[in-house]
Amino acid sequence: MAELLLGESKLEQSLKEQPLRPGASPRGPRPQLTEVRKHLTAALDRGNLKSEFLQESNLIMAKLNYVEGDYKEALNIYARVGLDDLPLTAVPPYRLRMIAEAYATKGLCLEKLPVSSSTSNLHVDREQDVITCYEKAGDIALLYLQEIERVILTNIQNRSPKPGPAPHDQELGFFLETGLQRAHVLYFKNGNLTRGVGRFREILRAVETRTTQNLRMTIARQLAEILLRGMCEQSYWNPLEDPPCQSPLDDPLRKGANTKTYTLTRKARVYSGENIFCPQENTEEALLLLLISESMANRDAVLSRIPEHKSDRLISLQSASVVYDLLTIALGRRGQYEMLSECLERAMKFAFEEFQLWYQFALSLMAAGKSARAVKVLKECIRLKPDDATIPLLAAKLCMGSLHWLEEAEKFAKTVVDAGEKTSEFKAKGYLALGLTYSLQATDASLRGMQEVLQRKALLAFQRAHSLSPTDHQAAFYLALQLAISRQIPEALGYVRQALQLQGDDANSLHLLALLLSAQKHYHDALNIIDMALSEYPENFILLFSKVKLESLCRGPDEALLTCKHMLQIWKSCYNLTNPSDSGRGSSLLDRTIADRRQLNTITLPDFSDPETVSASSSSSSSLSRTESPLHLFMSPHLRSHPKLDTFVWPPAAHSFRDPGPRQEPSLCNSPEVYFHGFPSLFSVSSVHATSVAASRVEQALSEVASSLQSSAPKQGPLHPWMTLAQIWLHAAEVYIGIGKPAEATACTQEAANLFPMSHNVLYMRGQVAELRGNLDEARRWYEEALSISPTHVKSMQRLALILHQLGRYSLAEKILRDAVQVNSTAHEVWNGLGEVLQAQGNDAAATECFLTALELEASSPAVPFTIIPRVL
Repeated sequence: MAELLLGESKLEQSLKEQPLRPGASPRGPRPQLTEVRKHLTAALDRGNLKSEFLQESNLIMAKLNYVEGDYKEALNIYARVGLDDLPLTAVPPYRLRMIAEAYATKGLCLEKLPVSSSTSNLHVDREQDVITCYEKAGDIALLYLQEIERVILTNIQNRSPKPGPAPHDQELGFFLETGLQRAHVLYFKNGNLTRGVGRFREILRAVETRTTQNLRMTIARQLAEILLRGMCEQSYWNPLEDPPCQSPLDDPLRKGANTKTYTLTRKARVYSGENIFCPQENTEEALLLLLISESMANRDAVLSRIPEHKSDRLISLQSASVVYDLLTIALGRRGQYEMLSECLERAMKFAFEEFQLWYQFALSLMAAGKSARAVKVLKECIRLKPDDATIPLLAAKLCMGSLHWLEEAEKFAKTVVDAGEKTSEFKAKGYLALGLTYSLQATDASLRGMQEVLQRKALLAFQRAHSLSPTDHQAAFYLALQLAISRQIPEALGYVRQALQLQGDDANSLHLLALLLSAQKHYHDALNIIDMALSEYPENFILLFSKVKLESLCRGPDEALLTCKHMLQIWKSCYNLTNPSDSGRGSSLLDRTIADRRQLNTITLPDFSDPETVSASSSSSSSLSRTESPLHLFMSPHLRSHPKLDTFVWPPAAHSFRDPGPRQEPSLCNSPEVYFHGFPSLFSVSSVHATSVAASRVEQALSEVASSLQSSAPKQGPLHPWMTLAQIWLHAAEVYIGIGKPAEATACTQEAANLFPMSHNVLYMRGQVAELRGNLDEARRWYEEALSISPTHVKSMQRLALILHQLGRYSLAEKILRDAVQVNSTAHEVWNGLGEVLQAQGNDAAATECFLTALELEASSPAVPFTIIPRVL
């Protein structure tokens, strides 16, 4: 017995000092191993060992033979011992370990020895025998680890009533680790993905022990990667189902059973119960596995910066990085960027001086719409990698978008421009970003002098970008757009044609060409260009809005209203957002209009300003009388909406896991908030102005409060679709106003007001309707309400000044018009109105100058302002 113990201990000590490595060559006899053999031979030769100890001696001898490279002798010993007949019940844990190691050693020996015959069947049988050995080794190893942990915990509890120290992790060792990890590797190598996935699941379903935690995290990550990259939804089966007999995942040239070919008398415990979650699709299972792996990686993170822990810290970081990379793939496929950003935020504990994690976090914040935080994270990325010009360009893009941080955008753009030769290939993009920043700042500037200075800077930057990258269609396009904004129409036409030669199907370039043609009063040619662009981009609402304007000018209001109805149909088919009555948004007029086959101008729309209509329609949606200010919504009782002919259903929540993925929305804008209240000015066309961005937030808040008073249901879902719908209704209202139909214009305006009652554009349109009815006092109040929300809304300023002029208040009208000229010096209607006011005051010389300026500007004025085209990087 002593010889047996000495032999086993010296063999384990030798393996601990010189661990085996997968694929390493045999060591051959060595002095220390020779001593082990002497001890084991002495124990076997004495013949006084009990049968179980004799079996253990043979198992250790076979293990020694494998270490020395004598694989045949090791297999002969296993055959004599009868390895498959050794009992697993009523045996101590250490014996389970010996049996598990014996099966792993047998599998290793079978792999090392060549097949005696070249017959393919023998090769297949040998491969199956090897895999069976490894599977048995893994199953018994799991059983051993569960039993040894149970014994250790029991001993600790019995030894002292006080809680003792945590038990030390058991070392798996080479043979147990091989048994747990080798079977699925061979399955995948042989093309049997079904059994490989099944083997992964068997190990993961076993009750966890402290020793298997790292192994479980590795296997969970590997299985998640296979589910994401190698399995589709059609070939998936859930973990509680039997695997399919034939699967497209498997190599058709290799046939084998997809179920186990052996049974053990004792099995490892597995998780079971009634409330256990079972995934039903591959992405769901992959995400579950990755979230488990992430939790384990965060729990076992090594964060110490002392030199002694450097290697452990790097291993911990590498393991966590792989998990987060796979989480990015899994959640990115489903468009779950909000959830991804939350996961990557938890990864920040690993992220000290780690560029990849910071950059992933920034991109996830961008995709989730958290632009302000994304910019802050990108600043850290710039610090970690200052030579990468793409990072400040991304930050500049965010700052120019919904954030409207133009000074920050200018700093980021200058970072790229001033970077020197290190980032010379990105210098053109840097000048492009700088030009866009100056162009937007010029739009925001309230003084004409500052506007002209910034426009010149923008023009120089775009020219520099175009000279550095003459094959970049964006550089030529934005140069053309800036020239168009500066009313240099012939030069702009030349550059936009260059842009179209470089990128013939670019929607923005085609749109700009159409607007330039309309500025030259070639409305039919412009409309043809718009139709051509819409053939490529039929769901681009910006193009459709311009089409409505052009059709009103050259084809008449009937065609324009038909396009409005077409936009309503596109909106409903694209967004499929229903039940606005429950959400407090919209009414049945949308469905009635779409369902009616007549053109929009032949449909009788309800006149919400008619008291009889309002009283007859007791469920009218928050109708306001002609003389009622929208601020009275906070005091007056609301009226119910129309009975709905069709019900709408809100889209699923953003974190709903079964969401099939992000839908490609129709092109309207990049940032709903900015575009709604500025570019392209939801319901009108104006540019993004700094005060307009501020007004947008006031407007949205007021609209939400007013809508909440109209409906008890909470507001849900994204705002972007509803802003698009509101803009469609107000374009239709504008056409009705143009043909002198106040009742229909009121109905369309009311539909927009149901969505955003505090929008300055809605209030402006109400003023237009009141003017059409001849009620100047009411129109004046609406314009004043609009300006109280957006003080720089030029159209409201111009119409208010016109009314004041008619009322004889020339000084105030002149003041408002001069303020409007400061905001937008290219609005010919404002210059004309200012001339009329000055003429009425007897200042004929100044009036003449204003009229001449108006004529000059009108000659180059497009159907809609050039700033309707997005200026984004």
